[in-house]
Amino acid sequence: MTHRCDLSIVLVSWNVWDYLRACLAGLENGSQPTADPRLRSLPAADASRPAVRFEVIVVDAASGDATRDLLPVLFPWVRLRAETTNVGYSRGNNLGAEISQGECLFFLNPDTLVDARAITTLLHRLATQPTIGAVGPKLIMANGRRQESHHRFPTRLSGFFESTWLGRMWPRNPWVRRFHYRDWPDDFTQDVDWLEGAALMVRRRTFQAVAGFDEAFFMYSEETDLCHRLHRAGWRVVYCPEARIVHYGGISSDQAPARTHIVFHTSKILYYRRYFGPLWAETLRRYLLMEFVCQTVLEGCKLLVGHRLPLRRRRLRAYRQVWASRLRPGSLPH
Repeated sequence: MTHRCDLSIVLVSWNVWDYLRACLAGLENGSQPTADPRLRSLPAADASRPAVRFEVIVVDAASGDATRDLLPVLFPWVRLRAETTNVGYSRGNNLGAEISQGECLFFLNPDTLVDARAITTLLHRLATQPTIGAVGPKLIMANGRRQESHHRFPTRLSGFFESTWLGRMWPRNPWVRRFHYRDWPDDFTQDVDWLEGAALMVRRRTFQAVAGFDEAFFMYSEETDLCHRLHRAGWRVVYCPEARIVHYGGISSDQAPARTHIVFHTSKILYYRRYFGPLWAETLRRYLLMEFVCQTVLEGCKLLVGHRLPLRRRRLRAYRQVWASRLRPGSLPH
C-alpha cells in the first residue's frame, strides 16, 4: 500500500529513545490523524492552501534501548525500519528516503522538538520558490541560545581553526568568522552555502537528482557535501530563521567519545580530499593528530596531579583510540 503525501520526515536513531519519544510526541500532538493510519496532517502555513499530509519514518541503527519494542506500541502511525547494524547517518537517511512517499523530505535529528509552524513554514518556502533545493530553520539549543546552523563552505584554512585548539585560542579568527557567517545578521532569510543536517528539508526530485547523501561520510560533513552538490546542480540553499526548532545536540555522539572524535575528523579529512586534494587532506590529518598528542600530554599531566581521575582516564582511553586509528577511514573502534 502506498501512502502518497506532501512530506516525509526521516529520523535516524541510535540509543536515544527518550529524545526520540519526545520528538515523536511533539509531532503527534501538533497534528491530526487522517483516514490513512500512516499519515497525519498539519494546517498549512497559508489558510488558502490545503492541509499538509505527512508521514514519519524512523530508521533505527541497531539500538540497544527500548526503541524497537516501544515505538510500534506508542506510535503505531510511525514507520520503523530496523537495521541490524549501526549504518550511520548518511546511509540511514538514504534508507529512509528510499521507502518514503513524500514530495519533500525532512531529515530531522531525533533530539529535536518541532512545532507545526516550523514545518509548514519550511515547506511553504520550498513550494513557492521553485529555484530552492533545500531549506533549514534556526536551531535553538536547550538553554535558549542559538546554534550556528548555516555556514559558508570550508576554505583550505578553516579546517585548521574550526573545532580545534587553534580556533579556541583565537576565537575571532577570520576563517571561522567567515565559515559561520558571523559577518552577517542571522535574523533574516538568506541564501547560504550549507545548512546543518539536524533539520534539513529538500525536494525529493532534487535529492534523487544528486544521488542523496554520500555514504562515504558515516556521519558529519555529509550535509556540507550534499549542499555542495546541490549548488553545483544549480539549486539554491536557503536559511529560514522564521522557522525555529529546538536541538539538544550530541546525544548519540556523547555515548561513544572515541568513535565520535574519529568519525568527525575523518569526515572532515575526506571532505578536504574531495574538494581540496590529497595534499591538503594529508596536511590536515597530520595537524589533527598532533592536536590529540598535545591533548594526551595535557590529560596525562592532570592525571599525575590527581585532578578528576575518572574523567582523565576516560579521555586518555579515547585519545589512545584516536591515535591508533591514525584518523584514517575504516579504523573505527567497535
